[in-house]
Amino acid sequence: MRVLLMAYGSRGDVEPLVAVAMQLRELGADVRMCTPPDFAELFDSVGLPLVPIGEPVRPFVKAVLTGKTNAPAEGLPARAAAMTATTYEAVIAAAEGCDVILATGLLPAAAGARTAAEHRGIPYVFVSYFPAYLPSPHHPPFERPGRPFPPSVTDNRALWDLDAETMNVLFGTGLNSHRAAIGLPPVEHFREHVLTDRPWLATDPVLSPWQEPADLDVMQTGAWFRTDDRPLPTDVEAFLQAGEPPVYVGFGSIPMRDADGVARAAVEAVRAQGHRVLLSRGWADLAVTDGQVDCLAVGELNHHALFPRVAAVVHHGGAGTTTTAARAGAPQVVVPQMADQPYWARRVADLGIGAAHDGPNPTFESLNALLGVALSPETRARATAVAGTVRTDGATVAAKLLRDMVG
Repeated sequence: MRVLLMAYGSRGDVEPLVAVAMQLRELGADVRMCTPPDFAELFDSVGLPLVPIGEPVRPFVKAVLTGKTNAPAEGLPARAAAMTATTYEAVIAAAEGCDVILATGLLPAAAGARTAAEHRGIPYVFVSYFPAYLPSPHHPPFERPGRPFPPSVTDNRALWDLDAETMNVLFGTGLNSHRAAIGLPPVEHFREHVLTDRPWLATDPVLSPWQEPADLDVMQTGAWFRTDDRPLPTDVEAFLQAGEPPVYVGFGSIPMRDADGVARAAVEAVRAQGHRVLLSRGWADLAVTDGQVDCLAVGELNHHALFPRVAAVVHHGGAGTTTTAARAGAPQVVVPQMADQPYWARRVADLGIGAAHDGPNPTFESLNALLGVALSPETRARATAVAGTVRTDGATVAAKLLRDMVG
């Protein structure tokens, strides 16, 4: 069995696929990866071959989120069309001899992956890492850039209908132009085509349940964790052993508009709560320059080894970070920036395992107040209780489903 796993997005989109790839190899499968080239080092570290899609995604994400791009919202259809075509070219080459394609990430890229699967005559699966990416009467869609919903429309089904129209306008024309160029018929509904009528949902049922009844036949596998036995760096280990558990602050592969201000506010807020700080640089390049010994700036770390040893985790609310912290029993402060992150912030608050920041721009005052909630004994006890419910077999479930799909 040969499987192609494709993701176009940040590390949060890519890392879970590594977990599935490793489980597939345990089942004897040959696995290929197709992502932006930013993650070549990650795949090299676990021996997975990569067919890169286009240019690195990090500079584009940073430009968009920090407001330093000149690309207007009205140019989105052209950029989406280019993404579809570029992804198709990479996937159609990588998928030679493959039995199935699994795709996630930005929908125009997934459209290119599905087109490649159709051209190759092999099955295609779309996976989401949070429920609100999938149409449901129980939750609304999130708004697309430059396409706000009318304030008068509040019914979830009506909002999803508007979302379908928006996707056809923004993404459908480009997809159909590409399909015509390679001899395939047009599709009428972009979203239905890309998601299919049986998408997968790679989330934990307690942290992120899928509500029934719903229109889609969703397969919820559980979240995808990879086995990661990497030790922590020597300086991090020494820092952890030198005092009480610190608070981890990091925003992963999400840039920040005011990275220096965010780092300063976070460090000062943690200190005000009487804790030391582990500050992850991430794509935001967070740094602290006061030279105090109670703060250590770090690079990419094994969160599975680190989070059980911290007092709390302050982060952006990506699906992977949220679930890993929950699994570790670490209280959380979520400062959501975009996409699925407001959803995860609400879930953390609703479950009582942490606190959610109101908006993307934290201050000393706002972080200090939320850390007071997260560091309370009540929140720690609740986080510990929820940790015991988090499933760890999601990647295994997904790998076996793919195996069974191709016989």
